[in-house]
Amino acid sequence: GDNEKSSLEIWKDALTNVMPHVEVRSRRIGGANFQIPMPIRADRKISMAMKWLIKYATARNDKSMAQKLAAEVIAASREEGAAFKKKTDTHKMAEANKAFSHFKF
Repeated sequence: GDNEKSSLEIWKDALTNVMPHVEVRSRRIGGANFQIPMPIRADRKISMAMKWLIKYATARNDKSMAQKLAAEVIAASREEGAAFKKKTDTHKMAEANKAFSHFKF
């Protein structure tokens, strides 16, 4: 029907849904390890999203890599799939360690 999304729209949605805005970096401070949430630069957000989509597509059971990637991208565009979950988990971890975000290096 008319509301069919184009492949480009699905791809854009998938990327948007998988792009992390914050990541957690390990820092040693006075002998202790802290997980510090850090904002991610725009260009890196995109490369991380693509890396995750490819990585989790590879783990799928579909026959060809093209099918695996298509399946993962479609899932991500619907806020489903392993790459989307990875982003969600990354954000949860940053949220959990928000107390340490004042440690800027």
